[in-house]
Amino acid sequence: MVNDFWSPVKLSIEVAILSGILVLIFGVCIGAMLANKKFKGKNLLETLFLLPLVLPPSVVGFLLIVAFGKNSPIGKLYGWFFHQSIIFTFGAAVIAAAIVAFPLMYQSAKTGFEAIDLDIVGAAKVDGANGRVIFLFILLPLASKSIISGAILSFARALGEFGATLMFAGNIPGKTQTLPTAVYLAIDAGNMKLAWAWVGCIIVISFFMLMIVNLNRKSEK
Repeated sequence: MVNDFWSPVKLSIEVAILSGILVLIFGVCIGAMLANKKFKGKNLLETLFLLPLVLPPSVVGFLLIVAFGKNSPIGKLYGWFFHQSIIFTFGAAVIAAAIVAFPLMYQSAKTGFEAIDLDIVGAAKVDGANGRVIFLFILLPLASKSIISGAILSFARALGEFGATLMFAGNIPGKTQTLPTAVYLAIDAGNMKLAWAWVGCIIVISFFMLMIVNLNRKSEK
């Protein structure tokens, strides 16, 4: 019984951490590339990045099934390598969480990079610093607070992902059953005591995540 309780908690944290690492890498890299850049189609591209924030989770789940299904190019390639479908797997849960969490990370990272004084970057170039050095030792440190806030918010968003995960990864106990889907199943079964216990876990973790974000933002002032 104890294992049954902690399994969704452990799985949710694992999914949130792995998806958080993915969105941290892609969000920071893409945010740095697009910050202070002007080009035709940028607005359209950024709208596409932020779309998961406003789309219904069921729509995101449907699009993921279409993109990664057995008959899709990605699905066929994955099946050829791993001899199975990615749908209803742990990997599917990570992908679903990463997709819905990415906009938060991207927006926070881009905001942090846009706030950096370009004169600092210009001075570094004059001193002979190349792009890699500027990114690692100037841009990242100066945008670190925004990046940290984005990473924490992305983790919390991934932890609470429900709709897309349910459609794309399913609700398989011990395999793809995260806290939100476990709560749904407990309520559906009329086990309110268990549902409340899992809800309490989500609230406590999310509360501390948001508290850290607020403290981080106050330290910026």
